[in-house]
Parts: sequence; structure tokens; C-alpha cells
Amino acid sequence: MKRRDFTLSSLGASISAVAAPVWAQAPATAQVPAPKPVAGPPIKLTEGKDYNRLEKPQSSEVGAGKIEVIEFFWYSCPHCNAFEPTFANWVKNVSKDVVVRRIPVAFNDSFAPQQRLFFTLEALNLLDSLHAKVFQAVHVDKQPLNTEAGIQAWAEKQGVDKTKFAETYKSFGMASKLRRAVQLQNDFKVEGVPALGIAGRFYTDGSLAGSMERALQVTEALLAQVRQGK
Repeated sequence: MKRRDFTLSSLGASISAVAAPVWAQAPATAQVPAPKPVAGPPIKLTEGKDYNRLEKPQSSEVGAGKIEVIEFFWYSCPHCNAFEPTFANWVKNVSKDVVVRRIPVAFNDSFAPQQRLFFTLEALNLLDSLHAKVFQAVHVDKQPLNTEAGIQAWAEKQGVDKTKFAETYKSFGMASKLRRAVQLQNDFKVEGVPALGIAGRFYTDGSLAGSMERALQVTEALLAQVRQGK
């Protein structure tokens, strides 16, 4: 979804568990289609059409010889929900020199609870088991999960230790993680989600590439360029 779709008028402080935001009411099927294959022959890239090059390259948080790929997403975005199975499958088969990170965006302050949810699951090493279940809860079970109370209740139902979750969710370091996430989305000039940042130098999304499946092909082609020192 594009940033312009997330207006302050629809994302004000009045958002609550009894008043689901308009984007959360977008049609969502109970079953997500099987991931489409993204493998294929190398594609020809056009800068400014298939991807954008960052004016200021960003330092990555991976070691030497590794290439970072960032997925920018938001749990309540129906497009992110639809893309998740395809992306998860791609991550499982990615080359060993690629390090994948997920960054939850915040186009305004109302996104913060779900940012905290993601970083809490990450800190507790629960992303593998619960990341996809958050999408399920929001888009299939119709749980907004946009308040601390709602998120805490959901996590407890998943068997997560209530005290550990609450302490991590409210921890001192959480605020810095949220600030860093917003800084990254601004540095990559993210205008909609899902979107991908590659090697701290390139950005692509479904609008640029034509679809998120092709965005992964663009990502693979850019990774090949990085490996060649281009």
C-alpha cells in the first residue's frame, strides 16, 4: 500500500479495537495463494523504472562478504499479507551471502504498537513461529492488534510468557529500535509496502517492478551486480 493511503484522518488517536482502520477492512481471503516461483533467466534492469538507486548509500549491519536485503512491511497491510508466503519461501532459498532483515514501517505514530510487536517477537526469538501468525490474526481472524492491550492478550494466547513479553515490549531499548526503523524507511525513501532495500544502495517495490514477484527478480539481479562489484 502507498504512503498516501495512510492518511492521518484515518489513522488518528481514535483507532481502537472496536473501530478497525479502513485498510484492515480490505478483502482478505482465508487462504493465501501458493507462492509463485521467482526463479528464471536474468532480467534486464532499468534504473528509475525497475529500481531506484539511493542518493546516499546506507551502511548495513552485516559482516564482510555479506549483502543485506531489507523487507519493509506492515502487519495490517493486505499487500504485505499476500506477499508474505512468497517472500518467506524466497528467504528459505536465498544465497548464503545474503542476510535478510525485516523492518516494520511507521508512516505515523499509530503504527508503533505493531512495530513494538515485531521487535518484541524478534528479541524473544519467536519470529519463526509467530511472524506469520500475526498476519493470520489480523487478516483472517480480523483482530486489529493495534493496541498494547490487544497485542498482549494475543501473545498470551500464543503461549508467550506474559511477563517476559510485557517487559520486552516496554523495554528502554525498544524506543531506539523504533527510531532506527523509521530512519531506515526514510533513508530508503519508502513510499509504500511491501518494499525491498538491497545492499544499502538500491530500492524496489511492486509499483516500480510491476509486481512483488518481479521485485524479487529485480532484487536477485541487483545482488548479482553487487557481487560483480558494480
